[in-house]
Amino acid sequence: MTGLVYKSTGSWYTVKTEEGAVFECRIKGKFRIKGIKSTNPVSVGDVVDFDLEETADAVTGTIAHIHDRKNYIIRKSVNLSKQVHIIAANIDTLFLLVTINNPATTTSFIDRFLVTAEAYGIEAVLVFNKIDTFDDTMLDDQLYLQFIYSRIGYKCLRVSAVSGKGIDELRNEMKGNVSMFSGHSGVGKSTLVNALQPNLQLKTKEISEQHSQGQHTTTFAEMFDLDFGAKIIDTPGIRGFGVVDMDNDELGDYFPEFFALKDQCKFNNCLHKDEPHCAVKEALEADEIAWSRYRSYLQMLEGDEEHYRTDNYADGKNIEEEED
Repeated sequence: MTGLVYKSTGSWYTVKTEEGAVFECRIKGKFRIKGIKSTNPVSVGDVVDFDLEETADAVTGTIAHIHDRKNYIIRKSVNLSKQVHIIAANIDTLFLLVTINNPATTTSFIDRFLVTAEAYGIEAVLVFNKIDTFDDTMLDDQLYLQFIYSRIGYKCLRVSAVSGKGIDELRNEMKGNVSMFSGHSGVGKSTLVNALQPNLQLKTKEISEQHSQGQHTTTFAEMFDLDFGAKIIDTPGIRGFGVVDMDNDELGDYFPEFFALKDQCKFNNCLHKDEPHCAVKEALEADEIAWSRYRSYLQMLEGDEEHYRTDNYADGKNIEEEED
């Protein structure tokens, strides 16, 4: 039988067939997916073939084959530095939820996620959530971020799960597609999914006042069918995002505004760092490229990964070390 993986808990996988039948499945042995050293060989969004096994208690399945993925999004495994974790597969649109504070989403985090989406061929949309909570300063910060990313070419939406503002526009973007919501814990992913379809009643929790961080309410990725003709993958909150499997000479290609200037650099292999007559650095000095984007690029180029972050909104020159 063939089905779509809707839920992964590490050892069991919920698989749904085209006819709507749902089975709990597991895998036998080790799966190797084209050399990917992954902590989870099967992920939500995978199309799999499975065999049924009937026991006295239940009918379960054994996954025998994973179909080729059109794309997937991954991050470094938290505890196993040489392995990666596949967050989800076969995604049409990635919606990255961004909040200005409570919790704050850094430009460094946004840029790492967008670079990964570019590298794996996934359309990315920024969703600025909780706009009903903005004061004048927060509104200015949000609009500046929107200016940075819309100028590059990324679609930006402004929504509030509480007031309902922007929800219809978000629904229209999702129709007919498999979408993935992601972002830090506490940015309101589950609340937003509940606003899109209230009968799902996903669990939500309040932000920790002491640390201004969200509490993890989603502990594993899960796909849901929505009644307006869309599928949504809800994912656990992510604190940091490590970019993987990218060579230094290709990293700039995943920054669209850098790639557009690449052929104007003096050197074909320009890393936009120390080379003379670099079109990217000239655009940077002319304020045609955001300093926060360039700082994110340098951090990734130098392999800093998740140890540092830029400040949220300003010019990206302000660096602070992130606690372990």
